[in-house]
Amino acid sequence: MTGKRLRVIEICAGAGGQSLGLEKAGFDHELAIELDINAVNTLLHNRPDWHVEPGDVADPAVWEPENYAPGKRGGQPIDLFAGGVPCPPFSIAGRQLGANDERDLFAWAVEQVAVLKPRALMLENVRGLSMPRFAGYRQHVLDRLSKFGYVAEWKLLQASDYGVPQLRPRFVLIAMAAEDFAHFHWPDPTENHVTVGELLYPLMSANGWARAEEWRDRANGIAPTIVGGSKKHGGADLGPTRAKKAWAEMWVDAHGLADHAPYSDDDLVPGRGPKLTVEMVKYVQGWDDDQFAWKFTGRKTSNYRQIGNAFPPPVAAALGRSIAAALNRTVERGERSHREPHDPIYRALRDHGSFMTAEELSAMLGLRHDELERRISLLERDFNIERRNGNEPTAYKLGTFKAFMGQDDHIRHDQFEKHRSRIS
Repeated sequence: MTGKRLRVIEICAGAGGQSLGLEKAGFDHELAIELDINAVNTLLHNRPDWHVEPGDVADPAVWEPENYAPGKRGGQPIDLFAGGVPCPPFSIAGRQLGANDERDLFAWAVEQVAVLKPRALMLENVRGLSMPRFAGYRQHVLDRLSKFGYVAEWKLLQASDYGVPQLRPRFVLIAMAAEDFAHFHWPDPTENHVTVGELLYPLMSANGWARAEEWRDRANGIAPTIVGGSKKHGGADLGPTRAKKAWAEMWVDAHGLADHAPYSDDDLVPGRGPKLTVEMVKYVQGWDDDQFAWKFTGRKTSNYRQIGNAFPPPVAAALGRSIAAALNRTVERGERSHREPHDPIYRALRDHGSFMTAEELSAMLGLRHDELERRISLLERDFNIERRNGNEPTAYKLGTFKAFMGQDDHIRHDQFEKHRSRIS
């Protein structure tokens, strides 16, 4: 990294995957906030000098963003506001409740940009947020950031493109002022595409298992996404049925974790390969004992969840270096092509400001009425949509955004407290 070191505030920091990657990229933590106490303990174990606040990031008793705004704490703005806000509201494996999920903090995080006025924003989430279901949600985020004076862009990144042997797509939002964003370039994929077998062979052979080399050759591929799960589920294993099948093809038993590498075939379930240890899973997630050394506190299941729910450090480091290069102006300006809006229906209703008939929308956007209604129903899951029927032609008007953005009377407060014990 060239240029000066930069300051970051990280929310929903987890056990430190993004934290460590950003540190490697040249960022010093002004503050890190995390709800799960096990992850907090891991952060403090590895970085005891960091300011880490445990608790709900949206609770003013935990922190007040106004205290970190320009003019406070030294006068200079925070260089980066970053976080991996909860994924379940957007997960393909879940109900995709989006703005109606009490765990959703994406919209809230975007609103804090108006308060903190950071030089850059980086938020990451699961691939589900990139789907058509959330087109309106994404467009609203871009509109809010534009209002705050930022240029923003979304991109789907694959962890396997950055030296992590895992199919772990992450949907990333980057925002900066226009003059800084002109120097931002998404990180190029690395040429280092290590396989699970190559990476884990030293660990798998540590206890002298005679078939370790055979296992290395059979595990010659990229792992499915490591799934950390949540507090409401049981013990640790390597994911749902489809993931277990993919692991089995690499001769890995995904039904749980082992306490140690195998000594002999007696440590294997007949007909299956060896189970991975927590240490092995840590390596698959991008933490190694060389560049990204990190120790986890707590018991095995907690360790696995901390690892599985994390942002891979090498991916965070690659993004952090690109952000730092833009802010420090150590790279040339680049050209960007115009991108189509994420949700033209949202845009049309927003710009019109009043009722638009189905006929008007269909003609403007070239959609059949049934497709228009389907997409309106998707938009309605995150926005209040006024409908006019009866004797008048069917018409729609865009109402308020349903997501929690800091409102004192939002349903999120009651729902969050009700389900707090199972939120991770």
